[in-house]
Amino acid sequence: MKRLFLLVWVSIITIAAVAQEDSIRRGFKKENLFTGGSVSLSLGNGSFLAGVNPVLGYSLTKWVDAGIAINYTYASYRDYTVLNDKLRQSIYGGGVFTRIFPVRFLFAQGQLEHNFIRYKYLPPNGGNTELLKQSATSLLVGAGYTTGRFPGSSGSYGYFAVLFDALKDENSPYRDGQNRAIPIIRAGINVPLFQGRNRD
Repeated sequence: MKRLFLLVWVSIITIAAVAQEDSIRRGFKKENLFTGGSVSLSLGNGSFLAGVNPVLGYSLTKWVDAGIAINYTYASYRDYTVLNDKLRQSIYGGGVFTRIFPVRFLFAQGQLEHNFIRYKYLPPNGGNTELLKQSATSLLVGAGYTTGRFPGSSGSYGYFAVLFDALKDENSPYRDGQNRAIPIIRAGINVPLFQGRNRD
């Protein structure tokens, strides 16, 4: 599984680099910019995660998008290390992403991000609360579905994706107490910028 994630990520980087070089040759086009974002939701066995993920991106080609993202996430876990304990996290950070569209309505996504995490640990039986600050790097990879994406058009479109953290950083907010990847479900919208009404 680790090799598969690595292969997908290397492929995404290679394709994005080729597409970016092609885009540079043609010059920057402000009508290729888009904004938008997503909301995240993850439910697991005793875990809950919800967050927002605004983005600013650029369509390098008709089938490759790339950009930057920021995020804020709240997560809580029950039975994190022992029975009846609780862990609450506030997470903020940012990173870069690439989406590849092999067909108009499906995409593969890779997102490298670094997060700063504030922990609040509540031990069982009313023990002393512990506070801790840490950071973690995550590589989110997965796939998604989109509706109404027509490159060059001025219409907004929605998307839905399922991502997994391919790195094994034990501080990752996307992994449980046993360091298992938790599926991240994101639904969002992309809004093209500067396209104008006459573009099709």
